[in-house]
Amino acid sequence: MRTIIIAEAGVNHNGDIETAKKLIEKASEAGADFVKFQTFKADSLVSKKAKKANYQLSKENSDEKDQYTMLKKLEIPLEWYSILINHCEKNRIKFLSTGFDEESIDYLDSLNLNYFKIPSGEITNLPYLVHVAKKQKKIIISTGMSTMKEIDKALNLLVKNGVSKENITVLHCSTQYPTPMEDVNLKAMLSIRNEFDIKVGYSDHTLGIEIPIAAAALGAVIIEKHFTLDNQLSGPDHKASLNPKDLKRMITSIRNLEAAMGNGQKVPSKSELENISVTRKSIHLENVLKKGEVIKKSDLKMMRPGDGISPMDINLILGKKTLKKLFKGHKLSNRDLE
Repeated sequence: MRTIIIAEAGVNHNGDIETAKKLIEKASEAGADFVKFQTFKADSLVSKKAKKANYQLSKENSDEKDQYTMLKKLEIPLEWYSILINHCEKNRIKFLSTGFDEESIDYLDSLNLNYFKIPSGEITNLPYLVHVAKKQKKIIISTGMSTMKEIDKALNLLVKNGVSKENITVLHCSTQYPTPMEDVNLKAMLSIRNEFDIKVGYSDHTLGIEIPIAAAALGAVIIEKHFTLDNQLSGPDHKASLNPKDLKRMITSIRNLEAAMGNGQKVPSKSELENISVTRKSIHLENVLKKGEVIKKSDLKMMRPGDGISPMDINLILGKKTLKKLFKGHKLSNRDLE
């Protein structure tokens, strides 16, 4: 199965449409299936008194004391969407965006996107979940900060309101930027799959690329990873994002992994067939044997190449007589024997 790769541009456009377009180009060059942004209105998303998370604090953004001020600068204007979607089409990559409120969900619905992406922070937002479910589209839901009980409630709400379970993918996730390795708990993705009998994926916030590659190996059907044009840019997510070079490395590694997983049948591969006779052994003679001599175990030696009689058939050779004189080192064949 081919893993769907979502390159999460998020708010790393920094409010600049040219940066957003460049992110689309780099996601496409890296081989991602989707490039994803974030759709919200700061006035609907956050109170003006809401403090920023620790990872959102930086010297570059020291003038932004609260989430509202920060997010207001990162809203995507409605007039951008047609431009960005056209740019995605031009660059042969699909456009996605996470809607953080009902108004944003309605607008994204009008764009006929492939999926709705539910962010981790909305998994306990009943009105939001119901609103998304009633759009009757495929859903990807992140589960950062969630318990199994909370995931269960969210899934039940979605299904109760008309979403087919087959159209839901649950992403294991840790909402910390960057996520410490000891907090990844990648096996929880498998627990979610087994508990709810549902498709699973992984939304990664670690530094580096090894964890999403491991998630793909464990069966993630979707991998989501933040990326940026430059880790040194000002903004809340740049430092915990991949640069374009590493995004490409991650995707190439996952595609190589998919090719390497195979079909599970243990048979010689096409490329190794030519090496069988070179590396395996066949039965050779350790001693000179006269015509009519009975072959004993001490007369035999197992040597390469392996294109003669297999050592596995040694018991069929012992006790047989030679049809002619044979010299030491001779590769035995059935034509040498009575």
